[in-house]
Amino acid sequence: MTQEEVLEIFKKSNALLEGHFLLTSGLHSDRYLQCALVLRHPEQALALGAALAAKLLALTEKPDFVIAPAIGGILVAHEVARAAGVPALFAERQDGALILRRGFEIRPGEKAWVVEDVVTTGGSTKETMNVVTKAGGVVLAAGSLIDRSGGLADPGVPLAALAVLNVPTFTAEKCPLCKAGSQAVKPGSRS
Repeated sequence: MTQEEVLEIFKKSNALLEGHFLLTSGLHSDRYLQCALVLRHPEQALALGAALAAKLLALTEKPDFVIAPAIGGILVAHEVARAAGVPALFAERQDGALILRRGFEIRPGEKAWVVEDVVTTGGSTKETMNVVTKAGGVVLAAGSLIDRSGGLADPGVPLAALAVLNVPTFTAEKCPLCKAGSQAVKPGSRS
């Protein structure tokens, strides 16, 4: 699947939004990718997950499991894991930190791919990687449907994305949209 094909799926799903957005990272942007609008269609989730699994498999060996941060990465992890033929796990926030819950376990030495829907700074990817390594697991690679950092996010392991965009982000103090009087909205899953 080419980058153009991926972006066309996002456009047809009305998932590439324009406006003034507050991102999970705390940064502001004039564009937002609402992956839930794409992933709500099972055939699209299946195709995107298979494409990301193929990219990750070209970088590393097959993992023992795929893991993502909740909530945006859950469906991505599920579909990538389906394509790889391994279990899918997710880490969720408790008291501000990502942890494993719901009976999920990582055994020492188990190998993982960490996946997400969208990477901006790589912060959630790194937090999820820490969940894996604290449990004694090994992160082989990281992946996302969209890398909106322009390829600048560096989790310290091989990184794959189905599409790489260079979407400028700003701190609130330097945001030209804020300076123009616009109010940022938070469309994501974390408030």
